[in-house]
Amino acid sequence: MHYIYGVSQTPSRTATLPASSQGCTCAKLRRLTRRITAVYDRELAAAGLRVTQYSLLAALRSDTGTGGTGSAGGIGLTELADRMDMDRSTLSRNLRPLIDRGWAELIAHGQDARVRVARLTAQGLAQWQSARPYWKRAQNEVNATLGAAQVLQLHQQLDEVTPLFRPAEPTPED
Repeated sequence: MHYIYGVSQTPSRTATLPASSQGCTCAKLRRLTRRITAVYDRELAAAGLRVTQYSLLAALRSDTGTGGTGSAGGIGLTELADRMDMDRSTLSRNLRPLIDRGWAELIAHGQDARVRVARLTAQGLAQWQSARPYWKRAQNEVNATLGAAQVLQLHQQLDEVTPLFRPAEPTPED
C-alpha cells in the first residue's frame, strides 16, 4: 500500500539538491533527535521520567479537558495517538508505565463502554508538576546550545513541514 502525503510532487520539490545537501534526511533527523532526547532524558531522570513519558503526561494534562486538574475528562486513544503523531500500538506501549504507576488511567467512554479514553490522574498531575523544572532546564540547555533565533527558526520549520507528511489516503499498490 502506498500513501499519498499532503504534498504534491511539483518539479521544485523533486529537483536535485546540491551535493552539500544530499544524504538521508531521516538519518540526520534521527541522529539529532537522539542527541536532543538525551538532554531531556538526562534532566528528567531526576524526576523519574523519560521525555516520552513527560510528553504524554503533558498531552493528557492539556488534552483531557481537565484544565490541568487531573480530574474528569479524557481523550480517546485514537485522537491522542493522532495528536502525538503515534500509532495506537506505540501509544498503548508508552501509556502502560504511566498507568502502572497510577499517573494515568483508561476508562470507558460514557456513551460507549467499548471506547476507552485516557486521562491524567491527580498523581499524574503532581508528577508532571514535579518534573516541570527539570524539563525547563533541558529546554534552556537546548536553547543555549542552539541560540534563541535558531530555536525559533527550527520550531517554525518543523511546524510548517510536519503536516506535509501526515498520510492522507491510502492508495492501492501499483
